[in-house]
Parts: sequence; structure tokens; C-alpha cells
Amino acid sequence: MTTQPSLLDEVTADEALTSAGRAPSLAPLGEGLVRHVLSRGAWVDVRPGWVQRSEALFEHLLADVPWRAERRQMYDREVDVPRLLCFYGEEAVLPHALLAEARDALSAHYLPELGEPLRTAGLCLYRDGRDGVAWHGDRLGRSSREDTVVAIISLGAPRPLVLRPRGGGPTALRVPVGHGDLLVMGGSCQRTWEHAVPKTSKPVGPRVSVQLRPRGVR
Repeated sequence: MTTQPSLLDEVTADEALTSAGRAPSLAPLGEGLVRHVLSRGAWVDVRPGWVQRSEALFEHLLADVPWRAERRQMYDREVDVPRLLCFYGEEAVLPHALLAEARDALSAHYLPELGEPLRTAGLCLYRDGRDGVAWHGDRLGRSSREDTVVAIISLGAPRPLVLRPRGGGPTALRVPVGHGDLLVMGGSCQRTWEHAVPKTSKPVGPRVSVQLRPRGVR
């Protein structure tokens, strides 16, 4: 038999999810973390399924993040950026408590290599296969001259993140990420390698990417 809770009961959405066993949570970070050593001092760590019950977090971000469309200059004309965006600076409250927990856990884990915490969060919404991001490195700011860490939490439908050495050439690493997977690019990766999320004509569902970065790295 089921009972209907009183409207006077002050139960938050997060508490309701927790009591129902649906709240997202983080698995142990070190267990299942695999490092791929690249050339020129770059590396990539992958931890499949780091966010457990990630569908609840995915649905929350889809509904509550103030997604915005942007345009950029492409040669002699402006074009739509093929994804929706939202950026949270150092002092901003992240759109879900689990993202702050993830940022703190990653900061603690990578502190010996990075020497500083992760501070900002950039979110991207890939609505379908027509959305993607071309080959690039996160080289705005200090990452153009210093080693750094960029951690990406992927939620929703898996999409491949591909990497190649900077300057072109064939794809050297292809990692399908989604459903709570974690991918971390470190060392010289932003300076000496490029990464992309290719567009596809195949039917794919939406994906949210959460990029956690140190101060002064975009």
C-alpha cells in the first residue's frame, strides 16, 4: 500500500531522491582509473562510471542549467556554435551539489601533480549528433605555456572524445564517454595535443559535458 506525503512535509528534491535510492553519487575515484600515457609529456586518465545513478544528475542539469546559444566569427561571417553552453566562475554556486563534491575530490586526487585546486566549471550540452566541437586545445590563459589538468564528466548518451597530436595526423586515442564517465587530460595535453567531439549522422541522444579547470585555464 502506498501513502501520499503531506503537503506540509518539508522535503527537498535532493532528500526525496536520496530516500528513493535514486540520488547520484561518486564511486571511489582511484578504483578503475586507467592512465593512457601520450607523447611529449601528455596523459589521459579514464574512469568509467564514476558518477553512479548519473541519469538523475543528467536530468537535473538539462532542466536547471541556464543554457545559452552562442555565435562566433568564422572567416567573414558569424555562425552558431554547435552546442549550448554555460560557465560557472570561481565564486559561482554550481548547479548541483554533486558537481562541487566531484570538483573537490578531483582537486584532492590531482593536487600532487597539479599543485592547485580545480576552480571553474564549463558545461556543454550536445543536443544530438549535429552538435560537436572541432579539433582544439584548451589554450586560453596559463595552459598555453604551463602543464595543467582539465577534468571532464560526461552525462547522458555516449559520444567519442578523440585525441591527436597538435598539428594534425590520425586520431591516436578514441574514448566513448557518457553515463557518468570521467576523462581527465593532464600534463602538456592542452599544449601538445588536440581533442574533439566529432559530429555524427547517426541517431544519438543528448549529452552534457562538465569541464572542471584550475584558475586561469580556458
